[in-house]
Amino acid sequence: MNDVPKRGFLATRLRNYFLTGLIICAPLAITIWLVHSFILWADGWVKPYLPSLYNPDNYLPFAVPGFGLLTAIFVITMVGFLTANLVGRSIVAFGESLLSRTPLVRGIYKALKQIFQTVLQDQSTSFKKAGLIEYPSPGLWSMVFIATDAQGEIASKFNDMGLDMVTVFLPPTPVPTAGFLLFVPRDKITILDMSAEEAAKLLISGGLIAPDYKPKLLDSHGNAIQP
Repeated sequence: MNDVPKRGFLATRLRNYFLTGLIICAPLAITIWLVHSFILWADGWVKPYLPSLYNPDNYLPFAVPGFGLLTAIFVITMVGFLTANLVGRSIVAFGESLLSRTPLVRGIYKALKQIFQTVLQDQSTSFKKAGLIEYPSPGLWSMVFIATDAQGEIASKFNDMGLDMVTVFLPPTPVPTAGFLLFVPRDKITILDMSAEEAAKLLISGGLIAPDYKPKLLDSHGNAIQP
């Protein structure tokens, strides 16, 4: 009779060991798989265009993973270096002028360039802040990433209506790669203190991983006190 509790205790300990190992190994294995897949994807795009003379796969009995990715990083960096001077800017301007005269291509190129400039420029704050809005109905709240203030014709239309609108991105969970573009009144957005990375973790985990939060201390004038 005493063997039954011992077996149950042993089974519980083994299950706990397995779950602990899974918590450690699963994220590590998935991370390695994602990095490896990205490297292979980059190599598959770059290596076919490398001259045979500079492709190490032609000299070694095995493929060199990551060489295509390193080549792409080097080429992109060199392009940035060359276009930082007057001659490089002139060449880029000439190439863009040709693209601007090409139907269909010019629209795609301008849209992609504007997106990359908005997201990657150091002074940009796009998608660096997260907030809460009442969606899809009053009383229900959804997390959004702050994109930018409404711009262009859309901003003009809102201004005519006396509205101060902000563009936000509402991603789904657990894969926030698609979602909804919403225009929300500024005073209807509750800005969160958490970073965009912490908000992404919260979304991907389905609300299971919440970042640590320490309430701000305020002085008598309502200003935040630095710890």
